[in-house]
Amino acid sequence: MTEYLIAFNGEWVPDLEEEDFRAASQAVRALRAEMTAAGVLVFLGGLDDEAPVFSVDASSGTPLFTDGPYAETKEHLGGFTVVDVADEEAARVWAGKIATACGWPQEVRRFQKPGGATP
Repeated sequence: MTEYLIAFNGEWVPDLEEEDFRAASQAVRALRAEMTAAGVLVFLGGLDDEAPVFSVDASSGTPLFTDGPYAETKEHLGGFTVVDVADEEAARVWAGKIATACGWPQEVRRFQKPGGATP
């Protein structure tokens, strides 16, 4: 099996009414159950725009935590799903289902295998 990241940019989320977000949330909950039953779900979640964001740099040998510099994650990453599937075709199927449930575009990327090798 191969793990894929299916993610969306926070800017891709259209301006929706509260009712639309509730409907998308229900659709995603149903899809999460389907993915769990299929045995492909590793993790699914959205990022909290209100929570603190910080960076860590250990290039000096000691981790140094700061409140920047970092990319504004709300402009780059809004949420993501990690699936463990047989191949790219299966990743495409699940990404299509996620895009449909959410109502906004998704990007799909394959994770490297341990040691940096590709599948």
